[in-house]
Amino acid sequence: MPIVNRVADLQPDIQAWRRDIHSHPELLYDVHRTASFVADRLREFGCDEVATGLGKTGVVGVIKGRKPGAGDVKVLGLRADMDALPIEEITGLPYASKTPGKMHACGHDGHTAMLLGAARYLAETRNFAGEVAVIFQPAEEGGAGADAMIKDGLIERFKIDQVYGMHNGPGLPIGAFAIRQGALMASTDSVDITIEGHGGHAAKPHNCIDSLMVGAQLVTALQQIVARNVDPLEAAVLSICEFHAGNARNVIPHSAVLRGTVRTLTPKVRELMEKRVREVVTGVAQMTGARINLDYTRGYPVVVNHPEQTEIAIRAAKEVAGDANVHEMPPMMGGEDFAYMLEARPGAFIFVGNGDSAGLHHPAYNFNDEAIVYGTSFFIKVVENTLAA
Repeated sequence: MPIVNRVADLQPDIQAWRRDIHSHPELLYDVHRTASFVADRLREFGCDEVATGLGKTGVVGVIKGRKPGAGDVKVLGLRADMDALPIEEITGLPYASKTPGKMHACGHDGHTAMLLGAARYLAETRNFAGEVAVIFQPAEEGGAGADAMIKDGLIERFKIDQVYGMHNGPGLPIGAFAIRQGALMASTDSVDITIEGHGGHAAKPHNCIDSLMVGAQLVTALQQIVARNVDPLEAAVLSICEFHAGNARNVIPHSAVLRGTVRTLTPKVRELMEKRVREVVTGVAQMTGARINLDYTRGYPVVVNHPEQTEIAIRAAKEVAGDANVHEMPPMMGGEDFAYMLEARPGAFIFVGNGDSAGLHHPAYNFNDEAIVYGTSFFIKVVENTLAA
């Protein structure tokens, strides 16, 4: 495969960085060790600027090409995420997590290492016109670190014109890529419902407002929104994943708590889902007499790949992996906070094959080091093609 030769030479170093990061997982914005590791490497590579503390713990390295940028795109942003997940690792690997209850179960260690590899190559060769900003972001796993970095001036400070990101894909063969134009990944909204009924003895339900029964009705009624209100040709998911009520078999619980998530691919369906969830909660409260509080929180936006930048990403992937190994994928209902960066600037998000591995967020997951040369080469090709010297 036509991977960059220098990247093949760098593979052992990139793998070593990846495994070091894997051994020391950190959560959300508390990625101080990882951020320090990244900043130290960027300085070693000779980046023209290394900025730390963006969005609390984000790191940006600036690499200038041989010539100033001359076209419409003068600064290209490449992004990787650094945070891990609160999961106990069960891989048994020599470099497994050394921190109980935390692991890199989504491959952010691999994303960070691949972008470090690209930064090293670009700092060595500088075979492009303009500048590259390599962006290492905290708190992708639910903390909206991308949004925090943007609010901290990421785009304006580094004058970023376009931005590209990458994620590994379990089940996608090593050496393959997958992408699509338009909506790629779903918005992620959260639903928190607190039910206050009237508890009492299990033998006297007529004297109670059974919060558990109210919660059960809510779960059933909420599922009908997707089944009967959303156009079958559109996509939406509503999953209630937590239900807490009661602690004794002979006591009707006074209160109950439900928590879940809503995923959509268009603003129209997103609005519909929120409207109907609110209406259903209000209706069940009126019907049962319970007091129900709904906290409906908008989360990550839809990841929307821009047309021109999608074509740039496809071209780079094909140069690395060959035409037959770059696939158009269907949208997925998982979320990704790179969506904020794609709202701020044109760009694209792509998946690189992780082979036959455990799935993302699984305690047996491991980033496949064989993917390193493909992902790193992709980042390099995007830069050299877009910022041609």
